[in-house]
Amino acid sequence: MAERIVIIGADAAGMSAASQARRVAARSGREVELVAVDRGHWTSYSACGIPYWVGGDVDGPHGLVARSAEEHRQNGIDVRLSTEARAVDLDTGQVEVVGNGSARTTRLGFDHLVLATGAVPARPPLPGIDADGVFGVQTLDDGATVIDYLARRRPSRAVVVGAGYIGLEMAEAMVRRGLQVTVLERAPEPMTTLDPDMGSHVRTAMQGMGIEVVTGVTVEGFDTAPGTVSATPAGGSVRRVRTDAGDYDADIVVLGIGARPATQLASDAGLPLGATGGLRVDDRMRVSGHENVWAAGDCVETFHRVLASYVHVPLGTHANKQGRVLGMNLGGGNAVFPGIVGTAVSKVCDLEIARTGVSVAEADAAGLDYVTTTIESTTRAGYFPGAQPLTVKIVAERSTHRLLGGQIVGREGAAKRIDVLAVALWNGMSAGDLAMSDMSYAPPFSPVWDPVQIAARKAADELD
Repeated sequence: MAERIVIIGADAAGMSAASQARRVAARSGREVELVAVDRGHWTSYSACGIPYWVGGDVDGPHGLVARSAEEHRQNGIDVRLSTEARAVDLDTGQVEVVGNGSARTTRLGFDHLVLATGAVPARPPLPGIDADGVFGVQTLDDGATVIDYLARRRPSRAVVVGAGYIGLEMAEAMVRRGLQVTVLERAPEPMTTLDPDMGSHVRTAMQGMGIEVVTGVTVEGFDTAPGTVSATPAGGSVRRVRTDAGDYDADIVVLGIGARPATQLASDAGLPLGATGGLRVDDRMRVSGHENVWAAGDCVETFHRVLASYVHVPLGTHANKQGRVLGMNLGGGNAVFPGIVGTAVSKVCDLEIARTGVSVAEADAAGLDYVTTTIESTTRAGYFPGAQPLTVKIVAERSTHRLLGGQIVGREGAAKRIDVLAVALWNGMSAGDLAMSDMSYAPPFSPVWDPVQIAARKAADELD
């Protein structure tokens, strides 16, 4: 009899796991039945593309779907959309599910369970946060809801709360749609995954687009009409954001204050969570202490190779790799997920932003002894047409000279250089190793010393 594998969540991690399990099982002659449930309307889509869909750069929603539910069904995966998992009974091996808009529940038995429930936008319990017009953006359905609101209400003023990746990208999307945009951030500079000196470049780029950037403020609530506050959509649409430093008019609000693991279902079932709130899994993506329960993607916490501790970093790159590893093991193969180093890129206007490893704040929190170096350079030889400015910052450990982290901000051609630093971190290289590594050179692509190598050389000099 075929073993039934039930997957909760039909995006990157879940469907990567299902597809890989099907392929590996078929090669080994193992018979499996794959059932995937998701309360949304889409499978295998690019959540990272949502701000660019909202801004009009790419077509959506279908343009953001890598593989549709019907394509998955044709490949032997029973995909059930608009179907929410309500409870997991580990003792009987069953998942209680209900179709959206229905009160009737059914039970799905499983031999193996895969949790790929993702993350949810952080929504602090502030007055009025559930008002109409206040949006978190995490799923394709969220993006569709924002676009529908923009079309129906035709707002003129947007306030973005939080200046992280999604906040910056959605702020730019609103500008591209012709709205006046204010970004509110509690920290001294936008993009807190960067150090403040690098984040200041991001502030300048945002202001150059006409975005009002207000930092060092705390949001206290959302008004739905002059002088009133409502905690429910029935109270009306958002009209103002209140902070400890004043009020800001808004016809639409986007919450960009991060995401937390969607693990309530797992927690209710008694599955173990780590300090980050994510599911704790081993390197084969099996939930600790549960032989037939697996998890991957934004709902798990991940081992950070530089910090040697567990973190929650919700990115599609990790979700796809973890899903592949999970699926290979479920299908009868043998694979491990080796961890992360915290690499990410983004952009605002034409400013490219990249980081890997640990920032100064993270190094301080971990008690690391380090040096930092920052250099200014260009993306090409300075005399070559089209050379663009960029800034590289490197963090290196004082005692071992190993690289701990790096950050890059600059114009076209800057950000993907972070991958060189990421590979160096992955392999435990020292600043001196990177400075003397054999990298390519031609004037249209780089100065004779690549900016990353210049920063590494400067760090090595300081460590000697």
